[in-house]
Amino acid sequence: MDAIIIHENSFHFRQIPDKHPGNGQVKIKLKTAGLNHRDLFLMKNHETGNREFILGSDGAGIVTEIGHGVRSHLLHAEVIINPVLNWKTVEDVPDVPDILGGPSDGTFSPYVIVPAENAIVKPDHLTWEEAGVLPLSALTAYRALFTKGQLKKGEHLILPGIGSGVATYALRMAKAIGATVSVTSRSENKKQTALSYGADRAIDSYGDWNEALNGQKADIILDGVGPAMKPNGRIVTFGASSGDQLGFPIRSLFFPQIHILGTSMGSNEEFAQMLELIKRCGIRPIIDRMYPLREAADAIKRMQEGRQFGNIGFHIDV
Repeated sequence: MDAIIIHENSFHFRQIPDKHPGNGQVKIKLKTAGLNHRDLFLMKNHETGNREFILGSDGAGIVTEIGHGVRSHLLHAEVIINPVLNWKTVEDVPDVPDILGGPSDGTFSPYVIVPAENAIVKPDHLTWEEAGVLPLSALTAYRALFTKGQLKKGEHLILPGIGSGVATYALRMAKAIGATVSVTSRSENKKQTALSYGADRAIDSYGDWNEALNGQKADIILDGVGPAMKPNGRIVTFGASSGDQLGFPIRSLFFPQIHILGTSMGSNEEFAQMLELIKRCGIRPIIDRMYPLREAADAIKRMQEGRQFGNIGFHIDV
């Protein structure tokens, strides 16, 4: 089967040559893969003359071949891929995280080769579909909430624009530890869906947040700015899909002692902690829709239009 190759600011299918894992690497026959906003960003910003590569950061499958120096227990193992490369500990933060699927070849392909340390045994309670869409969004949500945001039981979290993979993982993780979660959306359907998944309150993104929250201001707002924050609250931002510029009155920051925290992806340590949390609490990804890889154009269009609630994934058939 062909792989999805990034080409200028779009993609096309192309036959890829067979490769073997090198020292410390494993080759994985993929069962499923996940689509992320990062894939759309890479396509949009890929210019003529730039190196082509296989898209895709998320995936799960079976190890079919191991390279020199890899322990034999991984051969034939069912694994989930940690897509963040060369970031071992929480403290050792790279300038820019190195992520599978750009510029290295990714998971929108029958096979992928990754460092053995990035092939993690798949949690038993997850289906192939759930495992394939989990990694990048769940890791981002985990680091944003717990490493950076220090979210605790009983605190109030606001998730603006509910529906993305990261936001839906944040909803499930926050509820799992006993936090109160309010979500916002312009879509009545997304608000009702969020309530069905445990959100305590769902409000109109363009409404009066203070009035809708009945004075229950937030301890943390994830990836957004709003007036409904407690003094000493935390704003945690993890992406720039709506643009690189953020504007707000500076007095709204320093008088209430607001903390602004930036985060991106996560380390091997945090990936292990994230998996431990989802196993302990039985957290499962919310899957919006799965597509055959050949229908990638439809999947990408759905994400571009913001119609999904949860993760969009692909079945990889060889």
